Amino acid sequence: MRGREWARPVRPARREVLSALPEVEQGRPPLLFVPGFGHGAWAFAEHWLGHAAGRGFPAYALSLRGHGGSEPAPEATLRAYTHDVTQVAAGLPRQAVLVGHGAGALVVRHALARYPARAAVLAAPVLGDWATLGTALRRNPGGTLPAFVGAGLRLSRRQLFSRELPDAEARRYAARIGHAGRRAQWQLLTHRDPEPAVGDPPVLVVGSPDDRVVPPAALTRAARRHGGAPLLFPGMGHDLMLDVRWREPIDAILDWLEKEHPPA
Repeated sequence: MRGREWARPVRPARREVLSALPEVEQGRPPLLFVPGFGHGAWAFAEHWLGHAAGRGFPAYALSLRGHGGSEPAPEATLRAYTHDVTQVAAGLPRQAVLVGHGAGALVVRHALARYPARAAVLAAPVLGDWATLGTALRRNPGGTLPAFVGAGLRLSRRQLFSRELPDAEARRYAARIGHAGRRAQWQLLTHRDPEPAVGDPPVLVVGSPDDRVVPPAALTRAARRHGGAPLLFPGMGHDLMLDVRWREPIDAILDWLEKEHPPA
């Protein structure tokens, strides 16, 4: 029993959920994509939602409170974000696969302790380790340091995308990126490790060795926590779902899910 959940429940919030469904039901588990801080459901709606649906997976993307088209929430916490994920996942037609990107991967890890997911995918996971923080400070001190005093964390184009992405697209995406709640940003650095996952679902870690936000060593550590090795895509930026070669990681994720959960 979690006494705090009863004594101080998370405030309800209006949440944006975008979806793409396959033309023919194939019995595959639904996917719930959880974007990282500053990103909304739109980041997955650009490419990955439709692509997953085209391969037979019902696909949904959530904007955490304060992000995208969800209700503003400047004082949101990691606990509130976790509540958003578990509530949306519980409302899907079948037991879902949780896919978290960036800091959304940390939210997914917390949600796994409350929701019995079929499986989980951590894409370019920002899990609050100090190695990742050191990389961010070294490569983008002007955008990282303000987060320590409550201002918004700002990631540069070089951190988010590869050089292959045309400047016009990079600017369009960057213009849509907002900020997480200041408390949630601080908790990203000071949070406790998530509780054990319910049911011990399989977990896949994907990322790029050329990610300028998450260093390769952090990807390896994240994968080892779940008894595996990271699946790497050289030459890509942090925002795998928006970069030029976006098909490669999502196809690899779906291939892995097909092996774990063949069609009913």
